[in-house]
Amino acid sequence: QVQLVESGGDLVQSGGSLRLSCAASGSIFTIYAMGWHRQAPGKQRELVATIASGGTTNYADFVKGRFTIARDNAKNMVYLEMNSLKPEDAAVYYCYARLRVYGSAYGDYWGQGTQVTVSS
Repeated sequence: QVQLVESGGDLVQSGGSLRLSCAASGSIFTIYAMGWHRQAPGKQRELVATIASGGTTNYADFVKGRFTIARDNAKNMVYLEMNSLKPEDAAVYYCYARLRVYGSAYGDYWGQGTQVTVSS
């Protein structure tokens, strides 16, 4: 019923920039929060940034000042602008949304992930 599709992952040099996008589609009544998590090989998935429907943002300490999250409520999209990328930022980045489907309670939904590779 709901799909989250990420795009924008790529190979980039250390110090470079990337912009990730995520589009939510389906029988969506309302989206509360959207965000990004990441998972590197051999590590647990970790929160990168979230943004509430009103625009309040939250960032992991390791991306503060480098990454910016934004959303377009009209398009059900969330973006992650990543600057000054480091090799340790390399991971699969997953889009996340807490939303309510028509006729149902709210739930958490995830995209399939997009690979970000940072070369040193």
